Amino acid sequence: MIFMKSNPVLAAVFTIIGLVVGLTISSAFTLHQNSYAEDAKISKEALDVLSKTNQAMSEVVAAVKPSVVNISSVKTVKAAERQAPFLNDPFFKRFFGDEFRNYDKPREHKRSGLGSGVIVDKSGYILTNNHVIRGADEIKVTLSDKREFKGTVIGTDQRTDLAVIKIDSDNLPVLQLGDSDSLKIGETVLAIGNPFGLSQTVTTGIVSATGRANVGIADYEDFIQTDAAINPGNSGGALVNIRGELIGINTAIFSTSGGYQGIGFAIPSTMAKDVMESLIKKGKVVRGWLGLSIQPLTNDLVKQFNLSNDTGALVGDVIEDGPAEKAGIQRGDVIIEFNGRKVKDVTHLRNMVADSDPGKETTVKISRDGKIKTVEVNIAEMPSEIQVQSQLFENQFRGISVQSLTPQLKDSLNIPKRITGVVITDMDDDSPAEGTLMKNDVIMEINRKRISGIKDYEEAVSGILKDENILILVFRKGSTLYITLSAK
Repeated sequence: MIFMKSNPVLAAVFTIIGLVVGLTISSAFTLHQNSYAEDAKISKEALDVLSKTNQAMSEVVAAVKPSVVNISSVKTVKAAERQAPFLNDPFFKRFFGDEFRNYDKPREHKRSGLGSGVIVDKSGYILTNNHVIRGADEIKVTLSDKREFKGTVIGTDQRTDLAVIKIDSDNLPVLQLGDSDSLKIGETVLAIGNPFGLSQTVTTGIVSATGRANVGIADYEDFIQTDAAINPGNSGGALVNIRGELIGINTAIFSTSGGYQGIGFAIPSTMAKDVMESLIKKGKVVRGWLGLSIQPLTNDLVKQFNLSNDTGALVGDVIEDGPAEKAGIQRGDVIIEFNGRKVKDVTHLRNMVADSDPGKETTVKISRDGKIKTVEVNIAEMPSEIQVQSQLFENQFRGISVQSLTPQLKDSLNIPKRITGVVITDMDDDSPAEGTLMKNDVIMEINRKRISGIKDYEEAVSGILKDENILILVFRKGSTLYITLSAK
């Protein structure tokens, strides 16, 4: 710096050199940027493809959205007030009278819920989840054009968590049912519903898996798994393919936080269609029945029965005079094919049998002692003794659903063979027994009367008065215990 001040000419030369170098570097940087911009330019072909994809997705959504509805439900819930410590004091009763004595009676309040549904028929039939409308006193259906209708329950099936409701209208936009059996993993799907009460929300993803079972959501499970965002309120909404066809009814999410975590489940359209048609035509779901109990094939069982792989279902027991026994199926047989379709596992066979029409003769292929044998089985209707019974008793058992305790249920719930009764499969939130009885409790006795099955249960419960106290013997988590249901 001192040297440059003492030589003005030299300082000027260095200044000019600095300017030239700076301009050269700047020009080179600008040229590089322009070159990079030209290299990074999106081609017309790519833009055309993306534009067509966007247009196609928009058209699919526009075609599907009018068929997806918002369902809001209201049900009356009774809740008892906490009893005051001085409630039975004669002094207070004397001064406050009947009003004071009624202090601890159940009080009613309204509970609302939100969900989604899909219009599947122009005359007003709507497919949704059973848990969306279960126990509802009022159902309101809001269409995409903001029209509102009162919904009427046509039928419900808690074993698949499906329900059909109807609105009084016609010429409605209908979503066509697709073939969920032909779905492939990786296919693009869209989920449409009303999460968190937000109307007409669309998310997209892929089919992550098919045939998901043992999730614990319903008795009959064959779920489509997707990573399309499904959140609370999406239940009952549509899962559609790129052709705008309904291939699933969104049902649940797998979450540790209550929010979306990339795993959602939908009931496949083939199962939904069968249940819907049965509910509309017969008012109930008619299921096929073989009359046997089956169990999964473990690696040890595969070795013991000399099988080549673990696909199929092992027959653990055969019901006397049932369709399987009449066809010659025996304990220890492994069912490897049903009606020409290979049996993947226990759940797969169970679903195929349930979907079969009673009275239909079906070919069943079994493996016995290392040899393949084919038999013809005449499918029967599942007896009511085995199906879930949901009775609206006007006593402490109101809102309780039970099922006969089959050998298969005993195995899955680790219930000893000596235990007999009916098992609680579901309970409404407003049931008087809620909080006292629990799901998977086995009811063995009611008021000292032994319960052997559904018939015994119905006879015992139907004779109980509304204000009667009840003594129940249950099997719960490895032990038996007496429980009282007190009239409130």
